[in-house]
Order: sequence, then C-alpha cells, then structure tokens
Amino acid sequence: MSEKYMMSLDQGTTGSRCIIFDKGGNVISSAIKEYMQIYPKAGYVEHNPSDILASQLGVISEALALGSIKSGDIKGIGIANQRETTIVWNKHSGRPVYNAIVWQCRRTSDYCNKLNKEGFADMIYNKTGLVVDAYFSATKLKWILDNIDGARKSAEQGELLFGTVDTFILWHLSGRREHATDYTNASRTMLFNIHTLEWDEDLLKLFNIPKEMLPTVKASGSHFGYTDESTFGAKVPIAAMMGDQQSALFGQFCLKEGDIKNTYGTGCFMLMNTGKKAVCSKNGLVTTLVASLDEKPCYALEGSVFIGGAVVQWLRDNLRMFRSSSESEKYAALVKDTNGVYFVPAFVGLGSPYWDSEAKGIITGITRGVSKEHFIRAALESIAYQTNDVLQAMEEDYQTKIKELSVDGGASENDFLMQFQSDISNITINRPKISEVTAFGASYLAGLVTSYWKDIDELKANLISFQKFHPKIKQNARKTLLDGWSEAIRKARL
Repeated sequence: MSEKYMMSLDQGTTGSRCIIFDKGGNVISSAIKEYMQIYPKAGYVEHNPSDILASQLGVISEALALGSIKSGDIKGIGIANQRETTIVWNKHSGRPVYNAIVWQCRRTSDYCNKLNKEGFADMIYNKTGLVVDAYFSATKLKWILDNIDGARKSAEQGELLFGTVDTFILWHLSGRREHATDYTNASRTMLFNIHTLEWDEDLLKLFNIPKEMLPTVKASGSHFGYTDESTFGAKVPIAAMMGDQQSALFGQFCLKEGDIKNTYGTGCFMLMNTGKKAVCSKNGLVTTLVASLDEKPCYALEGSVFIGGAVVQWLRDNLRMFRSSSESEKYAALVKDTNGVYFVPAFVGLGSPYWDSEAKGIITGITRGVSKEHFIRAALESIAYQTNDVLQAMEEDYQTKIKELSVDGGASENDFLMQFQSDISNITINRPKISEVTAFGASYLAGLVTSYWKDIDELKANLISFQKFHPKIKQNARKTLLDGWSEAIRKARL
C-alpha cells in the first residue's frame, strides 16, 4: 500500500525533528538533530539558515530510512516551527543575506523602547494583539534591512523574500515555488492585523517594510503546495503549517474556549483558547491566533517565558554540571529544598507578564551551605515560578480560576518539575504519555486536510492517556516560596 503515513516536521529552536505517524497516531519512526546556537554578543542570538535547512532535510531522510518507508508512502506533511525567528533571502539564489535572527534575540530592544516612548504601543497592540518587544519579527526584519549592506535596496527592488522558519522550509521543500505562511506565524510578526487577517499597511509603513517581501497568508490547515521530487524524492502535499505553540495547542485537543496548555521547551509558552473573542490583556499577555482549518480562526491568550528548558541546557553546556539534561531531576531530588537559593534566568530579559528587556539573570540567597544540588534545584524551580507568573496573569485576564493544566515539551518529562509546578500553582497537571505533542498537532491538521483522518472525533480516538500530578504542599508553605520568588524578581529588575 502507498501513501499510508503522515509526516510531521518539528523545527525547534535548538534542533530539527521529523516524526512519521500511522493512522492510529503511533510513531513509526523519528529522528532529531541539534544545530549550533550563535551568540555574536550579549543579548544577540542567531542561527545559520543553512544549518536549519540541512538539519531538517537530514532528519527527513533519517526518519524515512529508520522506518523503511519510501517518500512516496507519505500522504501529507505538516510543519511546526519556532516562531518569530526571522530570515531574509535572495529569491533567485536562495542565499540568506544574514543569519536567522532568533526569537530570543534582544538586539532591537532600544528601538522597541523608542516606539513605546513615542506612543505606538496602543496602535500596535490594537492591530496585532502584541506588546512592542524585540521578541517579535518586525523589528528583526527592519534591523536586517537597515544594517546589512544593500539589503534595503534589494528588498525595494523585489529581490528579497522574508519568512519565518516555516516559510523558509516550505520555499526550499517546494523547489522554490511556494512563498507562504499561515495565520499563526503571521500573527507573531507584529506586521499582521489579527482582526482583518491581512498584512497591515500602517505597520508596514511604520517599520518601512516593502510588502513585496512578505509571504501569502493562509489558514494553518491548507494546501501549501507540493514537495519537489529532487528535494524530497516524491511529490507530496504540504498540508499544514503553524507555529509550534499553536501546534501543541491543537495536539492537546484544546479546541474549545477555555482549554489551556503549557509547553516546556527552550522557553515556556502557555496558551488558552478564547474562541472567537480576542481577549484584551491587562496583565502582560498577548493575543494570538489558533491553528485550524478555518479561514476565520479562533483567538488565544498567550504568555511567553523566554528561558525555560534552556536554563537546563545552560547548566549542562556552560557550567558542565551534568552530562545529560535528564540528570537534573536526579540532582534536584537529592536535596529537600534549595536552601534559600532563588535563580531568575533572565538571560535575555523577562517575557510575560513583565516584558522587561533590561532585567538580568540573578541568583540570590547563596550561603556557605549551598551545593550544586541546591543550585540545580533552584534552576528547575525557576521554570515553574515563571510559569506560575503567567498562569496568574491568565486567570486575571480571563477572570477564572484555572484548576487543570495540560503540559507538553521536553522539560515536562521531568517529574520533579511537574510536581513542583503542581505544588506552587495549586493545580492538577495533566501530562500525556508522549510529551512531544507539537509534532502530533502538525500531523493531525495535515491529515485532516488530506482526508487521511476523517474528522476530529477520529483523531480523539488516538488521544494518549494522561499522567496526573496533584498539589501536595500547604498554602502557608506555598506563600513563603512565592514571596521569595517575588523578591528575587524584584532584584533582577533593579
């Protein structure tokens, strides 16, 4: 039989993954490859676009080989990607004019502060649902055009293309034929009006971005084109593209108003489906669009923590405290608490709900009795504390008490972290058997477009069982811990 599998490409901040699924939602094969993170100076974060593309193409070949699957046996492809990361390339040669500027990069913080001081924040928020911050794509794109020799002139002459990572991969997979993105990725650029669902002329003028550079925007579940046989080995439909966090929301089946999930990846990203209503945040959250087949997609409230699982990677690679990230759980469990240590990993400032680009990483409470184990535990706890800050903001904006939270992402596999999250937030944590639901979401939506799966009900039959974590500490202990975190945040923002 041919065309009997779905393929998901999960292009993340630190690596590229390919997973092949069968009709029962079972993983037939998968492959992952990390690639280099580039830090030219303090606050700058880049990727080589060639590394992104090579790693993604490489894991495609590896996953097919591991599953003894021919490329022609793939029914359709879904792409999930790191959001906001900005790439500009020549449409004739395919050569990037500069490295990809990663979502974590803070090089445009001063310009964003200038926009805020000049009174553009309300206009931008009302159109895009986003706060003015270096996190989003618009100021990164402007920086490339303003700082790379000849870039602006070439863009104005129609020689250059802009895209987030999904667009860059699509363009290459399709044999340079398709230049498109979806609503979810467009909604993260700070150039897209989430109410009219169009590139916004006022914003293009403000940032001085030639419209000709921008991709066509479609619903997340759409026919985006076909793979080129010389690249992929067969002509296969690319049937879904979406930002990784919206893909995880779909993969968790958070399809109804009020459904909520948190992804523990390089950063942490909490999204709540708010239905057809774009909820206006008063507590440092942003409003974004949800992945769907619908030409009029639903909205979501989102809170973004810039440094989540990345703090564990930092302990592993920079401080060499352990060889494998999974060892962090073992070390944290060796001590009963952090011995008074708090760690605020504001390596690139603070995201939601603070949006403080000037905040710096800080460790407080160090005494002579502090050990490596205390330090590692404090780093893991910082992920839960930051997530709790977002959770509280979401409860205030949506005016509801959140009792359960669906979780996914690599760091959610850490039992210590999930139990501490439950304790500190006083909620039940629901963790699926397989944590990487981002790939599921992209595959599921592509499968609906290609009629591989009939409908959502058929997909839900594949729903993977949850493991639950329930709070175990008392309220007075919780309050003491949270008070200490609040004081550490205050010091990080001085």
